[in-house]
Amino acid sequence: MSQTIMSALGQLFTVENLIFINIGIFIGIIFGAIPGMNGNLAITVLLPFTFALGTVPALLMLTAIFFGSNFGGSISSILINTPGTNAAAATLLDGYPLAKKGKPRKALDMALVASTFGGLVSAFCLLFFAPQISKVAIKFGAPEYFSLAIFGLSIIASVSGKSILKGLICGAFGVLISTVGIDSVSGVTRFTFGNLQFYNGIKMLAVLLGVYAIAQMISRINKTEEGGSSVLHKADPEDHLTFKEAKSTLPTMAKSSCIGAFIGAIPGTGGAIASFIAYNEAKRCAKQGEKFGEGELKGIAAPESANNGATAATLIPLLTLGIPGDVVAATLLGAFTMHGLVVGPKLFQNSGPLVYAVLIGCVISQIFMFLQGKYLLGLFVKITHIPQDLLTALLVIICCTGAFAIANSEIDLYVMLIFGVVAYFMQKVDLPPVPIVLGMVLGPTAESNLRNSLVMSGGSWKIFVQRPICLAFIILTFVLIILLKKNDSKQRKAEQAFLEKHGAK
Repeated sequence: MSQTIMSALGQLFTVENLIFINIGIFIGIIFGAIPGMNGNLAITVLLPFTFALGTVPALLMLTAIFFGSNFGGSISSILINTPGTNAAAATLLDGYPLAKKGKPRKALDMALVASTFGGLVSAFCLLFFAPQISKVAIKFGAPEYFSLAIFGLSIIASVSGKSILKGLICGAFGVLISTVGIDSVSGVTRFTFGNLQFYNGIKMLAVLLGVYAIAQMISRINKTEEGGSSVLHKADPEDHLTFKEAKSTLPTMAKSSCIGAFIGAIPGTGGAIASFIAYNEAKRCAKQGEKFGEGELKGIAAPESANNGATAATLIPLLTLGIPGDVVAATLLGAFTMHGLVVGPKLFQNSGPLVYAVLIGCVISQIFMFLQGKYLLGLFVKITHIPQDLLTALLVIICCTGAFAIANSEIDLYVMLIFGVVAYFMQKVDLPPVPIVLGMVLGPTAESNLRNSLVMSGGSWKIFVQRPICLAFIILTFVLIILLKKNDSKQRKAEQAFLEKHGAK
């Protein structure tokens, strides 16, 4: 084993490899920061060019793009309230409010620290515990996926704002949107209105761009016309992350990174689910005075460490079992195959030094991501000083380009614009957009696995209490709902007491 590691280190630490890691990180951050673009698009575009590279530098660059893009998604979430990637949707819940307070650099620094922390945890899990984690992941069947999805959907109560009922309505709307297209079980088309372009469903990224970006642009245009500020965020002299602040988020980052690594290792889940679960857990454990949704640092640290904790972990089922954990892992599967590597149980036995060179490279990538991020964030923060009317016009152009780039289809443009208008009017009546995203993310997982579970059991619902992992998730769901209700009641009483005291004065 030690000889394999030494050989891997020899293959890894060359000037060429370190350069390609840095190139990959840079490309990933840029693609992740642009709404509508993502790491998978960057990897797909650059994959043919890796023919000219050796196996190690090619795989190091492609995995570095993956890591960089995951962090890059937080940049647009924080600065313009538009997630650059699906996994960054939870980051804007506290990232953007903190940026609006004049502290965009503090929010971005927190995202960078959390992303690096989560990425390192994930990379070390991949390096040292891949076989053990894969044994747990392989036990997940349709019933386990369904119970996990239901556990995730219960988070709607936590992100619904003041009205849980309104949150549930929006969550149901998100689930309804996710049913558009061809039914994976029966093959029947649903809500396509005879349009062939809806057969593959409504693209989630197009909805995200509409719900967050376009709705926000419409709102800004109205505020500008009413005499609003010409600058997006007014500078605050305390716009920097202190060591004490970063240290206070360590327990949150540690817990969220582990959540991300575990969920990322389960095929078919990914960073979006992990980030919402971690955010909800951080909110549940909030101390008195911590106001999630208003720019709380832990509200940035939790989703960012979780979605980056899921990155390298998604490679665990790919490398050990030959099963890609998500879309990006499936693209990387093509890269491994293209360079002559057969992923699966015998990969480490047949190509040990080469694989360990890539795995150790995943750890090195996180360090380079932190270093590049520290430099690039200073440039990205300057976006906040652009006059608002000019910035709005630029963002609309970027969003339209990004929506079209999803599948080179104009239908995604229309979807984005329609959902943008709908979300704008939703804001007017205090309907939260986050449950829509949760419904879209978890709806397909819940539906398909519920039906497959009932097929497995011959229509019996007992299957969900007869399997230990399922039962554990069901119990956790009920516990979570009870705790959320209890916390909500305590918060309402505290607010009422404050108002009574304030009124007395």
